[in-house]
Amino acid sequence: MKLKTILTGAALAVGLAGAAFAGSHGKTKVGFVYVGPVGDGGWTFEHDQGRKAVEAAFGDKVETSYIENVPEGPDAERVMTQMALKGADLIFTTSFGYMDATINVAKKFPNVKFEHATGYKRADNVGTYSARFYEGRAVQGLIAGRMTKSNTIGYIASFPIPEVVRGINSAYLHAKKVNPDVDFKVVWVFTWFDPAKEADAAKVLIEQGADVILQHTDSTAPLAAAAEAGNVIGFGQASDMAEYADGPRVSSIIDNWAPYYVARTKAVMDGTWTSDDTWDGIGAGMVKIGKMTDKIPADVQAEALALEASIASGEYKPFTGPIKKQDGSDWLAEGETADDGTLAGMDFYVEGLTGDIPN
Repeated sequence: MKLKTILTGAALAVGLAGAAFAGSHGKTKVGFVYVGPVGDGGWTFEHDQGRKAVEAAFGDKVETSYIENVPEGPDAERVMTQMALKGADLIFTTSFGYMDATINVAKKFPNVKFEHATGYKRADNVGTYSARFYEGRAVQGLIAGRMTKSNTIGYIASFPIPEVVRGINSAYLHAKKVNPDVDFKVVWVFTWFDPAKEADAAKVLIEQGADVILQHTDSTAPLAAAAEAGNVIGFGQASDMAEYADGPRVSSIIDNWAPYYVARTKAVMDGTWTSDDTWDGIGAGMVKIGKMTDKIPADVQAEALALEASIASGEYKPFTGPIKKQDGSDWLAEGETADDGTLAGMDFYVEGLTGDIPN
């Protein structure tokens, strides 16, 4: 019985290893795990554009697959496991809440490479990557501060993680720089993609006087609510959302994942892949500012483009002192810039923002 158990275990191990290496004998197999639908018009849409770029770059040398609408929980681990068993050589897990699931599955499949978006846990076969979205938020904040007539800007926030808090702080600081009278109202919806909740949040903010809506959620519903309200402007989030360019959308933040996905796939194909942490922004082209519409006055466009250029060149850092924390304590002195460690773990509002960050 003991011998049978050992043989069974060995057979299982061989089966798992064989599954993991299946792609290496032919096409390189690349899997993508998505938190929303590919048609969300935002976050997942742009990740899928990256997947398509991999196919375009390598043709019949690769085979890509994806699973959409995967909840951030135990089901994510099941989906990743199935991808690995089906022979994936490389798996991109594209939401913060997939972090622990990615680490857990990677331990079971040491010969499969994993890449986790926006997380911070790595292993020999797990790399991490994210974009400096807060750089784009700085540009949005400037535009919002210049264009608001009510001096009230609404912000739809997804989850209280550092990525989202950074974005709120960056947008607020740069709106405040150009408009000292500006006030931010933040609504937390605790979802990445839920058009109904996002629309409700936008309507609440508009009812509270916001004439500019920013969002860190994935659907176009806030822009639809802004269009319905009239005299309210907004921005594309994660993708260009250009279908609203003749309406409320005045610009956008575009997450450009394609070059990264192509490069990391090539590294797997070449055998040069190593676990790494990538955090790129406007300068590297991972964050792009979408075309500005004529609703933005020419002088404001010029000011926004100048800010974008100075961030891209590295001349200006969005978190440059003097900046105080919400409680009035000093954070950054005059001319001091925030280090990446502090930004990566940001769990506080800057001075001037009201309300609390939820637990």
